[in-house]
Amino acid sequence: MQAHELFRYFRMPELIDFRQYIRTLPTNTLMGLGAFAALTTFWYATRPKALKPPCDLSMQSVEIPGSGGARRSAILTSDEPLVYFYDDVRTLYDVFQRGILVSNDGPCLGSRKPDKPYEWLSYKKVEELSQCIGSALIQKGFKTSPDQFIGIFAQNRPEWVIIEQGCFAFSMVVVPLYDTLGSEAITYIVNKAELSLVFVDKPEKAVLLLEGVENKITPGLKTIVIMDSYSSDLFERGKKCGVEITSLKAMEDLGRANKQKPKPPAPEDLAVICFTSGTTGNPKGALITHRNIISDCSAFVKVTEKVLLVNASDSHISFLPLAHMFEQLMVCVMLCHGAKIGFFQGDIRLLMDDLKVLQPTIFPVVPRLLNRMFDRIFGQANTTLKRWLLDFASKRKEAELRSGIIRNNSLWDKLIFHKIQSSMGGKVRLMVTGAAPVSATVLTFLRSALGCQFYEGYGQTECTAGCCLTMPGDWTAGHVGAPMPCNIIKLVDVEEMNYMAAKGEGEVCVKGSNVFQGYLKDPAKTAEAVDKDGWLHTGDIGKWLPNGTLKIIDRKKHIFKMAQGEYIAPEKIENIYQRSEPVAQVFVHGESLQAFLIAIVVPDAETLRAWAQKRGFSGTFEELCRNKDVKKAILEDLVKLGKEAGLKPFEQVKGIALHTELFSIENGLLTPTMKAKRPELRNYFRSQIDELYSTIKM
Repeated sequence: MQAHELFRYFRMPELIDFRQYIRTLPTNTLMGLGAFAALTTFWYATRPKALKPPCDLSMQSVEIPGSGGARRSAILTSDEPLVYFYDDVRTLYDVFQRGILVSNDGPCLGSRKPDKPYEWLSYKKVEELSQCIGSALIQKGFKTSPDQFIGIFAQNRPEWVIIEQGCFAFSMVVVPLYDTLGSEAITYIVNKAELSLVFVDKPEKAVLLLEGVENKITPGLKTIVIMDSYSSDLFERGKKCGVEITSLKAMEDLGRANKQKPKPPAPEDLAVICFTSGTTGNPKGALITHRNIISDCSAFVKVTEKVLLVNASDSHISFLPLAHMFEQLMVCVMLCHGAKIGFFQGDIRLLMDDLKVLQPTIFPVVPRLLNRMFDRIFGQANTTLKRWLLDFASKRKEAELRSGIIRNNSLWDKLIFHKIQSSMGGKVRLMVTGAAPVSATVLTFLRSALGCQFYEGYGQTECTAGCCLTMPGDWTAGHVGAPMPCNIIKLVDVEEMNYMAAKGEGEVCVKGSNVFQGYLKDPAKTAEAVDKDGWLHTGDIGKWLPNGTLKIIDRKKHIFKMAQGEYIAPEKIENIYQRSEPVAQVFVHGESLQAFLIAIVVPDAETLRAWAQKRGFSGTFEELCRNKDVKKAILEDLVKLGKEAGLKPFEQVKGIALHTELFSIENGLLTPTMKAKRPELRNYFRSQIDELYSTIKM
């Protein structure tokens, strides 16, 4: 019974005798009834409500008849995938034009200096600057054509988006170079894409590019445009090897003096060539069209439209690399709805400060950041009472999650989670994670603690960014949601790993308007990725769950065969082992001539000492890493986690070596997207691998 119904019921004339009876009750009884009525009224008034999901959560995808088992999103009304959400938005140029209108020329791009507030450029100002850049490129002889490639080698900052929009206004194509790429890969991309002009943020990057020209390995590079100030020496150095060094300001002035009318692209035109970092070999240039990006952006908007339509009052913190399609997609969504994009200061260590100042409402993240947040929160709960309160509060909010309720105004938010929410600015209403698997434990806890809509996506560069997304209202973890409305998904047999589509398991294949056009000048690799019927083969192994969501259970790539003939997918094992409390990173290794697996483990410098002390071990981080008993205890913990996760005996490691230095981009053991470089790891740890295989007896 609702509160207003309760009160109306007590006012009914038929209850006059009951009201007279109430008056005869003792005062303490009346006080008890009054308190109960007040609590009941408060409960009905403040009772949280679950979001209304866009479809029946018990069946989130639908099999398409006659398609060989392909499934589509249940929110679609037909078997035809969605291409465009807004009729007037079909290219990234259209995206920005819509943003200008719906923002009413509001703030667009923001940046800040240390200890200062954000300073904003309006939508109209960004349009003016971008058209100056595009006009300057034409003045320098570049074509208004989708086969005209322009390089950007910079960290995220307003100029990145301004240059990109300048290219899009004149149908040119952006080729990002990763901020963390080594010189070898940069040389490869400059030559492969035949870049004659590259925008850079800092003089150091200009020097790196100049060295390639001086050494005659990038002869086609003719112009470098620098965003920050630079010395006359650098200008002269460029002049000596035939490279024009100029400033972004000079380009703006040139364009302003020679303003050209935009020549917008067609939806099928190339927009971005996104070079995938790859764990082996040279980077591959994924050809991404305007239609690819708009359809993926449209699908995200379609899924979330009824519960969270982004608008001009929203703000987004941009720190994930713009050289990757995940961040490109988020920027597209923000600009399309006239929202604000605030850039971090360029130092990830200052991100928390940027969050507090910007107070973003939209916060995309990657699992590595989520794991650090999770570990830090539990690390600060350093007494039995604090840990008990944290566990108790999170369990109460998890119970609400299971009912579809997500909020940040409960008693537990006020008592326990307010500080965590405030550390991110206190206004976050949407988080999206992707790029790698995230632990169900971590995701569920953070959904509870942060009290905002928190989606998990799955995809890869070759399908623009996402092909699956969790559904509003389904706050369960352990899956990547249903197919996005812009694509369909089917599973195909992987016989050598015993995954069969007939059993609802197999390699994830994607088809739709978000699937890329192939790799730049590489028809052989393109044919490996996309079959003759247009299906993108992801290399991931998926499983359909009863509610129509997809669970990623394995990886086809990086599999190897053991001496007994069993196939091993090391990344699956590493994802399980990485949840061990004292462990920061794991590299699982096996060989076809060996009968068992071994691993290199990097302990977590922040948690190892406390974990070891509970087990009676003491010493510095380095001393603990050398302690054989500590190593044995960590191995036992890994095997225990593996057993709980259902690993088969041959999938468990038999020995480990402890290493004190984290695998990183800088030491060449991780790609710029934080994936393990397996060949490099094998070579780097060859002596430890050989020692483990020679000393462990089976």
